[in-house]
Amino acid sequence: MVQNMSLIEAEAHCDGPCGVYDSASARIAGEAVQSMTNKMLALTCPSTEDSNSMSAYLNTMSRYAAIKEEEAQKCKDELLVLWTDFFKPQHLEDNPELHDIFWKAAKLCSACKVEVSAEHAQELMDAIEAIHHMFWTVKGREVPWIRAS
Repeated sequence: MVQNMSLIEAEAHCDGPCGVYDSASARIAGEAVQSMTNKMLALTCPSTEDSNSMSAYLNTMSRYAAIKEEEAQKCKDELLVLWTDFFKPQHLEDNPELHDIFWKAAKLCSACKVEVSAEHAQELMDAIEAIHHMFWTVKGREVPWIRAS
């Protein structure tokens, strides 16, 4: 027995149901990048004569670098999803700097992967904060910028 079914039309602002996107993921990854950068800059290289200390130093430095690069890529991925999937052309009217901020933030993720720069890590966090405010403004909500660290 076939029932009479009517079509229900649905529209979505983004590629998935609302609530899928959140700028917090980029912030968390960006904070990890900044934390690892600061830890790397704070490490003191021991004498090359002390092989045990040098081994421990190299192990710690390489672990910080691996985490920094992994988190910078996560941050970049999260930002690109927001930029290309969440934000739509109509958002440019209220946020004319949107493309420039995202482009610079993505470039900063790359810079943070290849450098150990406290300045670039802070610039990345500043860009993520600007994106956070744009994101929540578009959603019509006032969500404070809160850092975990």
